[in-house]
Amino acid sequence: MIRIRFTAADFALVRFAPRPAPLQELNVALMRMSLPGGGPLYDRWRRRLLRSLPAAAVPLRDLAPAGLAPAFIDVFSGELREGLDTVRAARPTLVRSELERVYAGHPAPPPWIRELHRGGADAWRLLRRAQHTAFEAALAPVWPLVCDLHQEEFTRHALAVAEHGVAAALAALVPGARLRERVWELDGPGERQIELRGRGLVLQPTFHWTGGPLLADLPDRPLYVTYPAGPGLPLPPGGPGGDEALAAVLGRTRLEILLLLADEHTTSGLARRLGVSNATASAHTAALRGAGLITTVRAGRAVLHRRTALGGLLVRRGP
Repeated sequence: MIRIRFTAADFALVRFAPRPAPLQELNVALMRMSLPGGGPLYDRWRRRLLRSLPAAAVPLRDLAPAGLAPAFIDVFSGELREGLDTVRAARPTLVRSELERVYAGHPAPPPWIRELHRGGADAWRLLRRAQHTAFEAALAPVWPLVCDLHQEEFTRHALAVAEHGVAAALAALVPGARLRERVWELDGPGERQIELRGRGLVLQPTFHWTGGPLLADLPDRPLYVTYPAGPGLPLPPGGPGGDEALAAVLGRTRLEILLLLADEHTTSGLARRLGVSNATASAHTAALRGAGLITTVRAGRAVLHRRTALGGLLVRRGP
């Protein structure tokens, strides 16, 4: 259980990140890539990412033995260049202590990590090149979609705060979240207590992560909470053949339903358009609804389906 204790001032200092953070989104994408499971959509995305990562990005694997990454790469700048500069500007004491922490109990680090620990310029250049090339391969093709999803999440949160207040919005941010007086409780491994003491809190949604909230807690900085927004589906890259690739994962009928649901349709209307039974159409819409790709509402006797913003982005059409 994670318990974050607010002061009265901290509630006024809760902010939502105005833009996605390129390096933080890269961090969680690489973390997700290293984890097993996730179903066929994730498997396909993982294979594509592994094929596309250039050799220059391989050193990033050395930064996270056993999946444990140093805190100095948790950077939330809204621009890639600024984020890379921020990593380089990390305090030497922080870099050394974090490298020692992540390698504690592990075999000796590779030479370039030892050089980074000493502050060597060549090691810093190698790290910057690795982060830049990994971003270009893994996230640049889908970055416009990440920006669109972030704006959707920003708007959703702003409306929740306007209608229900900051406290209620925090309690509803992720499954299992609770606000008890001035303590925000989040489900997580082990026990962790964090005192904000007037530092404030920044909420950073991510679209490549399905695990629990990730915390970046460094001295003299707001607490950053990176949380999974939506079902965490890997976003499709651009280029020809996208529909065929998606059909191979979702199935042709479900892809056709997503394409049709740019406009509202009833279950029977979908069945007629697709030439299938009402029961078959209902089963497909239930699966798409469970994945967060469509919504369903009842209007009198009719059941109306429409795709969500995420469903629209998945087929690269408007919502």
